[in-house]
Amino acid sequence: MYLGERAGEAKESEWIPRTRLGRLVLQGEISSLEEVFASGFKISEPEIVNILVPNLEEEVINISLVQKQTDAGEKSRFKAIVAVGNRDGCLGIGSGKAAQVRTAIEKAAREARLNITIIRRGCGSWECGCGQPHSLPFEVSGKCGAVRVKILPGPRGLGLVAGEVAKVILRLAGIKDCWMRSYGQTGTIPSFAYAVFEALKKTYEIITPSDWVR
Repeated sequence: MYLGERAGEAKESEWIPRTRLGRLVLQGEISSLEEVFASGFKISEPEIVNILVPNLEEEVINISLVQKQTDAGEKSRFKAIVAVGNRDGCLGIGSGKAAQVRTAIEKAAREARLNITIIRRGCGSWECGCGQPHSLPFEVSGKCGAVRVKILPGPRGLGLVAGEVAKVILRLAGIKDCWMRSYGQTGTIPSFAYAVFEALKKTYEIITPSDWVR
């Protein structure tokens, strides 16, 4: 389900920052996510992401009904998993629970913005070597619950050889060509989505020898 760009966000003109990072962003002293992470700040307000990544898109990955046993009986709520990205190297995933579907989606979208990270792209396939950022720079793997995934760089023109949920996440991150292998309870969509996210996060977290040269 596509929600469009920056759905449900507050107008920046009405936003009053509560954190130092928020004030720096609103004043224009920090203008990119790279600066945020390089300065060691933690994003605590979704409006920060709305300003720094103005073309952000949202996709609902999954909606499920969860139940909790209480003294009064069973309490049912909806759980939503939402991914946000700009299709150009920025990606976040979040979850939210609420009695109403729309509220659950809004909570998940807010958390996804707070979890946003930079995805490093490149051409790590030995079959290609074009040097364009169409795939991953190297192989990465991720794990969540009983699900493990491995994402391998692919040659230009290959496309996304992955399941539908993974394709949505990869496209939002700006990945166009790759192979994916998955293991475990892959039918558990929330765990699978977070495993893919954890794998992609490593493209930015892992330092390669080429980074040492710089």
